[in-house]
Amino acid sequence: MSYKIAVVVGSIRRDSFNKKLAQALAKLAPQEFEFSLSRIDDLPLYNQDDDANQADQVKRFKAEIAAAQGVIFVTPEYNRSIPGVLKNAIDHASRPYGKSAWAGKPAGVIGVSVGAIGTALAQQHLRNVLAYLDMPTLGQPEMFLQNKEGFFAEDGGIGADSQKFVQGWVTKYVAWVRQHAAVAKAA
Repeated sequence: MSYKIAVVVGSIRRDSFNKKLAQALAKLAPQEFEFSLSRIDDLPLYNQDDDANQADQVKRFKAEIAAAQGVIFVTPEYNRSIPGVLKNAIDHASRPYGKSAWAGKPAGVIGVSVGAIGTALAQQHLRNVLAYLDMPTLGQPEMFLQNKEGFFAEDGGIGADSQKFVQGWVTKYVAWVRQHAAVAKAA
């Protein structure tokens, strides 16, 4: 079986560390897992008045999430929480009420920052949102990554000193997705 994982990066900055992390994670995934970045920078601001007539970009994004067997959120931390652009994307794909693309999708939460605590507070806020959205979210290991010299390798992958640690998270996440896929198949 192959697995498609939607990767939602909470930063739209051109040189985003979190986008770089998302691309590096894909290199650590088993061959049967396809990690695809889901674009969120073109989504309009969420407005409930538009629920009955969602923009084409929103429909595209929701379709990507719906087609995935899992979702990885790669988030920076802005002012001790998640970026507005990420919350906007989450809100769009959860609407209209009763037609959420998120429900039941096994989620992983990870992020990198130059700060010593990584993205710990943003991840906690995000986990609260994902619980409401009925997304079973991998609890352990937590990944509060600090981007310091050598974290990223020259080839864009994870540096040698951190690769085993980050690989451990990827391994646990893909097992989480497989577990949820097996339960869904049996149901």
